[in-house]
Amino acid sequence: MTPTTPAFTRTHRAPLIHRADLPFARSERSTLGIEWELQLVDRDSLDLRQCAADILRLVGQDPNIHGEMMLNTVELVSGARHTVAECIEDIALAYGRLLPVVDPLRVQLASAGTHPFADPLVQKVTDAERYARLVDRTRLWGHQMLIFGTHVHVGIEDRSKVLPILSALLTRTAHLQCLSASSPFWAGDSTGYADNRAMMFQQLPTAGAPHQLGSWEELEGFVGDMVHTGVIEDFTEVRWDVRPSPRLGTIEVRSCDAATNLTELAGIAALTQCLVEDFSRRLDRGEELDALPPWYVNENKWRSARYGMDAILITDSSGTEELVTDTVERMLTELAPVAADLGCETELESVRATLEAGASYQRQLAAATAASSNEAAMRLLLEEVRAGRPLTPAEVTALVADGISPAPATPARPSRNRRR
Repeated sequence: MTPTTPAFTRTHRAPLIHRADLPFARSERSTLGIEWELQLVDRDSLDLRQCAADILRLVGQDPNIHGEMMLNTVELVSGARHTVAECIEDIALAYGRLLPVVDPLRVQLASAGTHPFADPLVQKVTDAERYARLVDRTRLWGHQMLIFGTHVHVGIEDRSKVLPILSALLTRTAHLQCLSASSPFWAGDSTGYADNRAMMFQQLPTAGAPHQLGSWEELEGFVGDMVHTGVIEDFTEVRWDVRPSPRLGTIEVRSCDAATNLTELAGIAALTQCLVEDFSRRLDRGEELDALPPWYVNENKWRSARYGMDAILITDSSGTEELVTDTVERMLTELAPVAADLGCETELESVRATLEAGASYQRQLAAATAASSNEAAMRLLLEEVRAGRPLTPAEVTALVADGISPAPATPARPSRNRRR
């Protein structure tokens, strides 16, 4: 049975006169790659440092360490792997290679969707034409992209599956957004949002929730129109929350804030990989995947950004609503057999660490409130990288009481009961 997208997502358009050719690379099913954006933090002030160019020059050619749009950021990327554990190994080793480079510069590495108090308007953009063009076009909003994310690629073996799986993922991307929410602050202020990064990033003209298109040809028509009218130079400038990656043969989930530690990074990656594989199996059985109307997708995105782990989300096209934590608990049970097949049982179970400790935005707010200072939230982020896991409420309280200022250290990796 040919995978289809529900009728309400299909659009009726004129002939595809500007259609762009988007060949989809061959990719092994449910292989994955992880991208993790890190903040460059001054050891003394705990503010951001604009030193990515110097660090990358000292690192040299490293396939796992990349630059990003802002000079306060480096990105760690895994190779294309079969298991989450292999991806996390790549990232942990790359992190370890960074430490002797950043330590003499008095720079520490941490991550979260935003920095607890850095000023967005004084940050510098990497000297690259594509970023300069973006900032020139978007002006104030482009200058304020002081945000950090986690991206997960999952291989799709058949191009005809990509768009149905994309639409199906939109029934659960808000749940991923809640679990990863780590950006409650903006320019030193508490925003009242769990995920302010999502609100900022969607200001860019091609960011936000994706269009749900009915066929690959329609996607090629969309891209051709965008290129013809000068909106984008190529498909990589389409910055949807979930998007196909034709060059890699993957579907890429980009809706998550940057994880603050390797345990939660692994959990988000495992949940994403299992969801994609589960949807792929349903298509193999001839099932039609559910998809939310666009207005439900947009509402879910806002609810998850605003309320985080307290959000009541729309879970299906019938408009059923449920507390995010209840849905996540059920997902962990339902996806357990898929995780066993993929070899990521331990990583999928690590999502429970977030359910127990609270999402990062909750932990950061607790630290900042207890200390009456956003610096405590930054120290918490540094400590969680070192610990390799989310800190419990009791540990957050103790951290603030002790005034710990952790020294840079290789992050602890999530423990595993078995390796595939």
